Amino acid sequence: MLERPSAHDDLVDHLVRSTPLRRGEAARVVLDVLAYFDETVEEFVRRRHRELQARGLTNPEIFERITAELPHRAVAPPELSLRQLRRIVYG
Repeated sequence: MLERPSAHDDLVDHLVRSTPLRRGEAARVVLDVLAYFDETVEEFVRRRHRELQARGLTNPEIFERITAELPHRAVAPPELSLRQLRRIVYG
């Protein structure tokens, strides 16, 4: 049975050559990274809110941190106001 070539085989090959990762591990890393960058702004805000809340931060601290993190995403989203952030989390 032939494996179907992946669109990211060249990246997997590069990781295998340049790291101690085996092919299966490198493929999983690529898929994890792609999933990370596929996350929407809303998904990112909700996930970070949950993570920071679990660490005991208060909402003002959380929203300040999220506001600072958003411009550093791979594709920076438009600047969101505190109200927009709250609406993403609470609907």
